[in-house]
Amino acid sequence: MAELRSVDPRTLKPNPNNSRTIPVPKEMDLQLAASIAVIGLLQPPVVREIDGELVVRYGDRRTKAAIAAGKDIIDVYVLDGNESADFMASLVENLHRAGPNPVDIWRAIDKLEQQAWNEEAIANTLGLPVRTVKKLKLLGSLHPPMLDFMAKGSMPSEEHLRTIANAPLDDQAQVWKANRPKKGHDVSWWDVARALSKPRIPFSAAKFDDTLAEEYGVVWLEDLFAPAGEDGRYTTNADGFFGAQQAWMTASLPANGTVLPQDEHGRPELPKGAERIYGKPTKQDKIGHYLDPRSGEVKTIVYRLPEPKKSGKAAKGGATGSVADAESEVLVKLRPDVTQKGLAMIGDFRTEALHEALNDETISAETLVGLLVLALGANNVSVQSPLAFGRYDPEEICDRISEGGVLTADAAVLCAAARDMLKFVLSCRTNMSDSGISGRIAGETLGAATHLPSMATEAFLSCLSRQALERSAAAEGLKVEARVKDTRASLVKRCSGTTWHFPGALFPLTEEERVNAAPRNHWVSGNVDGTEQADRPGDNVKAAEGGDDEGYDQPGSDAPDDESQRFATAAE
Repeated sequence: MAELRSVDPRTLKPNPNNSRTIPVPKEMDLQLAASIAVIGLLQPPVVREIDGELVVRYGDRRTKAAIAAGKDIIDVYVLDGNESADFMASLVENLHRAGPNPVDIWRAIDKLEQQAWNEEAIANTLGLPVRTVKKLKLLGSLHPPMLDFMAKGSMPSEEHLRTIANAPLDDQAQVWKANRPKKGHDVSWWDVARALSKPRIPFSAAKFDDTLAEEYGVVWLEDLFAPAGEDGRYTTNADGFFGAQQAWMTASLPANGTVLPQDEHGRPELPKGAERIYGKPTKQDKIGHYLDPRSGEVKTIVYRLPEPKKSGKAAKGGATGSVADAESEVLVKLRPDVTQKGLAMIGDFRTEALHEALNDETISAETLVGLLVLALGANNVSVQSPLAFGRYDPEEICDRISEGGVLTADAAVLCAAARDMLKFVLSCRTNMSDSGISGRIAGETLGAATHLPSMATEAFLSCLSRQALERSAAAEGLKVEARVKDTRASLVKRCSGTTWHFPGALFPLTEEERVNAAPRNHWVSGNVDGTEQADRPGDNVKAAEGGDDEGYDQPGSDAPDDESQRFATAAE
């Protein structure tokens, strides 16, 4: 016979025959107490009366949690029984329990929010950290068919689940369509997560502030799966991150700091003859800065430039007086027209203008094909080996046009993918992403200069040398002032409300760049006498200039050997 009574939980005696002898984790007891404190005791403990005292048959944890929650009165069921039956009942109650499916929890949280429960209230009631509730909410926004499949018992690992849940719903739907398993088969969550993964750059690697982040479109997302206490913010906008990081680096260089160029593998390149210093740097040493291509962090290298060479005659002491002094003078080079910071700004201007120009849907298919060829031969492009792993944006772009292993015939889809691939590859920034000649030719081909911002600003003009600034002012019909800042202010005022471009920041190649980009090898089908023969490197160039080609390809000659030479035809 069962009887429901209301009693003080402190008067109940614990079950001496409880099958649970190993206590549960303390956190679980705290969660149960928090839940009872908010919504009460949902399932009353079952007790047996022995010698006038109530002894718990099963429900010891609930009784202790109610006491911890400060409950003075709780309901209990008083049932008859015997000692052997009590032990079996305790074992059965603890053994045959099934927690809710994670998918049910996600859906329940969504329903609670629709009933005006907020995150904190849900967390307090369920005895969970608010962070866990936010994590469950994120998982509850999964693509519905994918969520239904998980509800059947096929759950991905937490790592894969994190990648999937952080992806936009449209991307989830597209990937699920390609990876949905056949009836009776399980899904490869590894493939799903790999298709949805994007490079994630942590907030901890960023040096720039919120202003630069907004300027370069860097949005910080929160990784709700990160360990508690750690800053889990990250961004998937790698291009914007590197642009903002580069801008901060060039603007924050110390007096002896430089921005180092990088090779195709991202390794910094020291100036010719420079020696890397591993000990304590001196005042004369330089500190080279560069961006780690993997993490995006700003790295530094200390190096020392070689001592300038003196005149040979002065070193031998073979001349005296003014002649010797003149010969021993060290020639002072003119300051470059644009500082390193200015070059970085130009690189940003060009890159953004080039990407904006690529949005033009009227670009012909022929032009896109030509630009793709240029892009694939650019300085910042490398071919990965079959051992490479991971999923990157170029593969995602390729997937758009090759679903099911067949190249789409949809011209609009092909052109859109070509534009995205070009924007991914082509860059004019002064770091390892620089496409070199290819980016410049592409920008000139597309007329990207029309998208360049006005450069008549104090920030940019302060990066110009005196001679470059004075030439620019004179070209605008302005008087060159005695003080550089006055000339600069005059140019800013004259060009206010208009779009002014520094000539050296436009896309066309200079004459020097054209020469350096001249083809190294030319093959012709025949000579003037009709016989077929391959000319020596440089023959066509020399003949076109009317110069003497003799000795051009001999060792020690000045024949150009840069890879960018193969683009000379397109440049001209």
